[in-house]
Parts: sequence; C-alpha cells; structure tokens
Amino acid sequence: MTSPFAPDTLTGKRVLVTGSSRGIGAQTVTYFAQAGASVVINYRSKAVRAEKLVAQLTESGTTAFAVAADLTDDASVTAMFDTVHAELGGLDVLVLNASGGMEQGMAEDYAMQLNRDAQVRVLQTALPLLAAGSRIVFVTSHQAHFINTTETMPEYEAVARSKRAGEDALRALLPDLEARGIEFVVVSGDMIEGTITATLLERSNPGALATRKEAAGKLYDVAEFAAEVARAALDPVPADHTRYVGDTGSFTG
Repeated sequence: MTSPFAPDTLTGKRVLVTGSSRGIGAQTVTYFAQAGASVVINYRSKAVRAEKLVAQLTESGTTAFAVAADLTDDASVTAMFDTVHAELGGLDVLVLNASGGMEQGMAEDYAMQLNRDAQVRVLQTALPLLAAGSRIVFVTSHQAHFINTTETMPEYEAVARSKRAGEDALRALLPDLEARGIEFVVVSGDMIEGTITATLLERSNPGALATRKEAAGKLYDVAEFAAEVARAALDPVPADHTRYVGDTGSFTG
C-alpha cells in the first residue's frame, strides 16, 4: 500500500511504536520511517525479527533502532525509555499498539496486566520525554471499545474488557495530558484481516472472520489499518478523542 504521508512529512520527528516488530505495529512504524521520522521498534522477545526490520528501514538512511521491553515489567519499561532518551533526546509520537491476552500459558490476569496496567505504565514513564505538541495514539478494536454496550465473541471477551479498561484508564489521564499540551487519540478498528488476533479467533471460532466481514461489508487489512493509525498521529484530534476505522453500525445501531 502507498504510504499515507508524502516524503519528508515527518523529518525531525521521533516516534516509538510498542509491539512493532510485526503486524500492524511493524507496518505503522514503517510508514513513519518512510516519511522521514526517526523510529523506535519495541518488541518483547523476537530480536531477530525486530533487527531485520531495523535493517530494512535504515537502508534508506532513516534512523531506526529496536529496544526489547516487557511492557508488564516496570524495570524493563524504564530501561526502554532511558535508551530512547539517550538516543533521541525525547519523543514526538508514542503509539500504544502492543496488546494481547489470547496467548497460551500466560497468567490468568495477563490480559489486564498488558492491556490496562502496562498501557498506563508506558504512558506515565514516557511523559518526561513528551513535550507540548506531542501526541499519544492508543490502538484498540471496536469489539473492545463498544464492549460495555455490545457483546463480542466469548473467546475474545476477556481481551475486549481488558482493552476497554485500558482505554478508560488512559482517558482518565486526559486532564493531566491536556495541561501538559500533549494530545491523545484512540484509534478503534473492526476486525483486521491478517492479524494474529484474527487468526486466533478464526481458529477457536471457525467462520468468525467471514461472518464479521459480511456484516461490516469490508474489513481492513494490516496495511490499510496501519495507515489509519499512522494518520492519527498527525490528523486533527476528533472532539471525542476517537478515530473510528471501519463500520460501526453493528455496534451503535
């Protein structure tokens, strides 16, 4: 897909995208880099994959580096932002993309640890690096954003509720962010074709993707949705701080 930005649109900007060694995060950070931004690729454990992306992005002269961090661990998050400060001096855009909760073998409350507690931890730890005019983008799904009023698939409910809890916890910080001159926007998207979450849902609930696609009329793919996430870092912030991507009729009707 063509980049959502003209060349050099983001020259001089510094961007960190959590969970960006693959999928939506990797494509989002690629769009930022193609537009001239210096980018930080955050990953938890897949160093080879992250470094491969760094190599691809730096071939064109972009400043890019990868930082490992378990976002559920205080010390790991602090160390990540210490590295970012040392390398870039600060940040202009922080994209809170990392999420999970459907993995096997994790603690029972892992979804809440990652999708709520870790999101707040990352934002608060990043605050000293974010000056007035910077922006924070939180990525979520319609199934999570509307979970209080619209049921979702049982296989996804725990994740949806934890992501909604994370969104609520971040929105509670809006007064402090606004006092600092920091902008905040939530990007809510429908099911995205080609993501790990969609694959896991399809595996546990065969036909789920096709059913949702028929109801929505269209589902975005990874590249299309990543472009919307990237644009959210520059476009005017909606009055309700929410950018909707894809059909919402099934959730608001």
